[in-house]
Amino acid sequence: MIPAIRQRYNAAFTEARYTAFMAELNKAVYWPVDFRVAESPLFLDEATTRALVRASDDIVSQLAKPEFRTHAKTAIPQGLTVPKETEWPHFLAVDFALCHDASGQVLPQLIELQGFPTVACWQALLTRTYREFFPEIPTEFTPYFGGLDVESYLSELRHAMIGDCLAENTVLLEITPDQQKTRVDFACTHAFLGIKPLCVTKVIKRGKQLFYPSGGREVRIERIFNRVIFDELLRKDPPMKFSFFDDLDVQWAGHPNWYFRISKHTLPYLKSPFVPDCRFVSDFTVGGALRPDSLPADLENYVLKPLYSFAGLGVDIAPTREKIAAVEKPAEWLLQRKVTYAPLMETPDGPAKAEVRLIYAGDGTSMPKLINQLVRLTKGAMHGVDFNKGRTWVGASAGFHAPL
Repeated sequence: MIPAIRQRYNAAFTEARYTAFMAELNKAVYWPVDFRVAESPLFLDEATTRALVRASDDIVSQLAKPEFRTHAKTAIPQGLTVPKETEWPHFLAVDFALCHDASGQVLPQLIELQGFPTVACWQALLTRTYREFFPEIPTEFTPYFGGLDVESYLSELRHAMIGDCLAENTVLLEITPDQQKTRVDFACTHAFLGIKPLCVTKVIKRGKQLFYPSGGREVRIERIFNRVIFDELLRKDPPMKFSFFDDLDVQWAGHPNWYFRISKHTLPYLKSPFVPDCRFVSDFTVGGALRPDSLPADLENYVLKPLYSFAGLGVDIAPTREKIAAVEKPAEWLLQRKVTYAPLMETPDGPAKAEVRLIYAGDGTSMPKLINQLVRLTKGAMHGVDFNKGRTWVGASAGFHAPL
């Protein structure tokens, strides 16, 4: 996107340097990288960076309105409300496709958003390692926002995840964390912030307090940095000695209720030039039956998404009237207009398309603030691994921009 930098980077790139780069990533912490990492970061020009910030500001300002809380009251499925919800989310992840408008300028289009943490500590390792092996990245460019550098960025994450507790009394809670595809981020979180990954099955409950075993003793859990995805928890039903729905003497960093409140459920509420048309399937029905001629005439330009899924599970990129009419719970499905990703990044074997996730963090007492970004590059129809098999210069990446 900045031609001179891109040309210089691509000309200097070698497979040997990429192999060494990946070897360093895989040995940096005690768990390796279990997903494909792209050969290059994305270099964002000033206009695109400002457009991304403007788009996210527009969306986050809508989430701060009282009207949004009214909309979000219906977001949590019955029986899944967790006590002691924080007033505001600790984390936001806002995903944009980089598209072109009618004049050929980059136009961010919202794909998804989550009131849930992302791989924030992994990004610190990734950007550091890109710089180490690819000195063509301009020294003045940064992945961070708000004047942060890596030390102050990690300080922001520490404040959001640990708060006023000790790292020893804070755990990163997950289901079998050593088997998760994002386990390298859990290891980075442990290495950079001292927060230990802990499986939900290892938690001990005594009264209203929680503990975990360590070195022959029980350590009190005062704060949970929550990485548990609820649909996975319900699907796997691991043997636990406590329940998320208990009245516990514990702080949440990333309260589970915000996983639902800011989610796909939010998309129909948002009105912005940066948000594609999105409606609940129930908006097209009466008494559970599809209303005749209610669907968009250009249905081929829409995708069908389940509300309660993660990582693209269940998304139908070719919905039909018959498929939509067969949906059993229309209020739990969305019909969203497709976006056309722009082929923005030149690579040796054809241009790549990009999705940028803006990463927010805070202390739960106010709306979190923008601190970082991550990038996913693709050459397939979607960003999933199955759509990019055998391709290069795709996968997990980072964004670098000139300080604003």
